Amino acid sequence: MRAVALGGGHGLAATLAALRRLPEVTDVTAVVTVADDGGSSGRIRRELGGLLPPGDLRMALAALADSDRWAALVQHRFGGTGALAGHAVGNLMLAGLMETTGDPVAALDAMSGLLGVRGRVLPMSTVPLDIEAEVSGLGEPGGLHRIRGQVAVASTPGRVERVWLHPAQPPACDQAVEAIRSADVVVLGPGSWFTSVLPHLLVPALHAALVETAARRVVVLNLAPEPGETPDFSPEQHLAVLAAHAPDLRLHAVVADGAAVAVPRRLRQAARAMMEEGGRVHLAPVAAADPLVPRHEPAALAVALREVFVQVENEGEAQAWR
Repeated sequence: MRAVALGGGHGLAATLAALRRLPEVTDVTAVVTVADDGGSSGRIRRELGGLLPPGDLRMALAALADSDRWAALVQHRFGGTGALAGHAVGNLMLAGLMETTGDPVAALDAMSGLLGVRGRVLPMSTVPLDIEAEVSGLGEPGGLHRIRGQVAVASTPGRVERVWLHPAQPPACDQAVEAIRSADVVVLGPGSWFTSVLPHLLVPALHAALVETAARRVVVLNLAPEPGETPDFSPEQHLAVLAAHAPDLRLHAVVADGAAVAVPRRLRQAARAMMEEGGRVHLAPVAAADPLVPRHEPAALAVALREVFVQVENEGEAQAWR
């Protein structure tokens, strides 16, 4: 089975770690958002001009690396107060490879070779992108404000209504489009909904590939609302936002943690409008036992994804997808 996972940050890393645990998944491709403008990635974008922000790409590489020691190295951040403070080793390595090769895909492939990556990591676009959002609740009642930048959108005290990208019609990574079109299963989410998950659907060629692919399309929902992006969002509101940004996208499965879904009936109703015939909502215990930060447990998520991959309800009978 060829699997493609789309997203960014810790959510995508958890999905990749889960997919690596499944023996039936023989080929994994990560398609990663490239709109980060904060921290080490933001500094590299500003100081080196025009390079893709490497942070989310680095995290995907570390999740697929064959060696825990190498993964730990690329994730290591320099301390101190000098010019290197806060930079991740992997970010600097990727920036150097992108500068010397002049090709972000070649740079990622070279880095994958160094780390013994099992699979492939690709950017969703070959140019760095900016996210812009329409936000309510920042001023007079009913008024809307525009804010720009991933960090600004992720941390806004207002309510994000919709997002779009700059440039408005960004070029997709050709290899990412091909991977989606030739996949057996495509997994979208979890992750920061407006800044890591939805941006993939705002790149025209990626959007078309996701809609037209013969792959089974699976959405993994977040475990909890995120302050800033999705405060007080229910699981069904996450799906409603997804449908508003991609009304032509049809799903074969939605995976959610049972403890995070207050009213399963409402989630199933919201999902029904986006489902292909025979699609299902799959509730499973996929959360890690972390009292501070909600995170998906890769091993538990692997179990849930395997059940989804193998079976789909069709008039009460389980049928193999492939």
